[in-house]
Amino acid sequence: MNDERLIVSDMSSVRDAEGGWFSPLLLVVVFCFFWIGIAPFPDPNASELLTAYGMSSNLMNQLIVIALAALVLLVLANHPARWLVLRSYGLLAVIFCWLLFTAAFSDAPATALRRIVYAMLVCLCASSALLLPRDSDQFGKLIGTCVLTAVLLSLLGVLVFPQLAIHQGSDALEQQLAGAWRGHFGHKNVAAAAMVFAVFFGIFFMKTRSFWWGALIVCCSTVFLLNAGGKTSAAMLPAILVASWFFERIGPFRIVFLVSCLALMNYVLLSAAISREAQDLLISFGIDPTFTDRASVWKLALGAIAERPWVGHGFQTFWQMDALVYSEEADSTWAVTAANAHNGYLDQAINGGFPLLLLIMIWLVWLPCRHAGLAFRRAEHPELTRLFVRCWLFMLFLACLESPFFDNHGPVWFTMLIAVFGLRMLAYGNLKATGYPEALTRTQLAS
Repeated sequence: MNDERLIVSDMSSVRDAEGGWFSPLLLVVVFCFFWIGIAPFPDPNASELLTAYGMSSNLMNQLIVIALAALVLLVLANHPARWLVLRSYGLLAVIFCWLLFTAAFSDAPATALRRIVYAMLVCLCASSALLLPRDSDQFGKLIGTCVLTAVLLSLLGVLVFPQLAIHQGSDALEQQLAGAWRGHFGHKNVAAAAMVFAVFFGIFFMKTRSFWWGALIVCCSTVFLLNAGGKTSAAMLPAILVASWFFERIGPFRIVFLVSCLALMNYVLLSAAISREAQDLLISFGIDPTFTDRASVWKLALGAIAERPWVGHGFQTFWQMDALVYSEEADSTWAVTAANAHNGYLDQAINGGFPLLLLIMIWLVWLPCRHAGLAFRRAEHPELTRLFVRCWLFMLFLACLESPFFDNHGPVWFTMLIAVFGLRMLAYGNLKATGYPEALTRTQLAS
């Protein structure tokens, strides 16, 4: 009887929430903070941009994320489906506990601790994003508008502020990127990845809201992507569209397909860093065996993992730290100046050893794969499921050549988090046409 009263009370709360304006506004603010930021078109020669984690360690960004997380918690406190967010944090709590443990072995434990807390807050904001809009229709409208705004802002920057929106030969770093569009994102690789996400959102908008507005997002994003010079993201866009179509249709073989592809891709790439035979094989296929000199970074990363295979070097306290930059390796390789490992899986092993890598693989590969299968079987929100699957798959494969995991500033990691948490909610949330998770049966509530 008490459960029945709880169900009635929860459903009444949903009806009350549907008339609110603050939650949808908060979604827009959170989304725009990560997709646009508080200072778009940053000066490429600003000192805080010349370090690996400059943006995430910026005091203003920290304060804003704390404020956004507090507002999100305030909204969720009265939300009938707040338990959906809590259920998403089981494994994630284990991951952060392990990161806190390994921070003690870092050369800069205070820095690692600060970045762990920041990462927690980003995860909180992303995991709650789907509960902020009134319904799925409002979600599509708001997100589509935000993405279109971000894309048009980048295009406007190219036209009006080319010295800031296009890489220049006078930049303090990476002068070889001169001419590549970066928009308001600060770097062409981030811009290229964001435009791939924008294409996915545009396709979703075409299917669920307005064909022409969605087509505008797709066209503008594609034009920008082709001029950004992000060859990895540009090549992956059609590949992910095909892979996601295949992924949806192969049923129980999804996890085998996904893990096999990721393992093979990482094996081929990392072999180029340590095996002359692998390098010769790649050359025979006309492929650059260094992958634009990533191989040097991968070799250094593999050596760092071998030094501390079980606890790692601490969360984001290896690259561009004094212990590395002024180490003995500095005389033999430029890789000591790299911002990251250019491989998300290697970076997690560096951050917390093989235990962290295993936890990350469960959290970001196995569980979302399972959730996607459940969501496809439920078939309640097929287009939303496809959107999240495309974003998630793109990030998993991009992580073979970049380091997007826990890159807590910008749109890339934030969007993947929305996709990962969204797939879980679609699998278990019993989403109705309103988009709100309905109050469930006694058994589901008890679980």
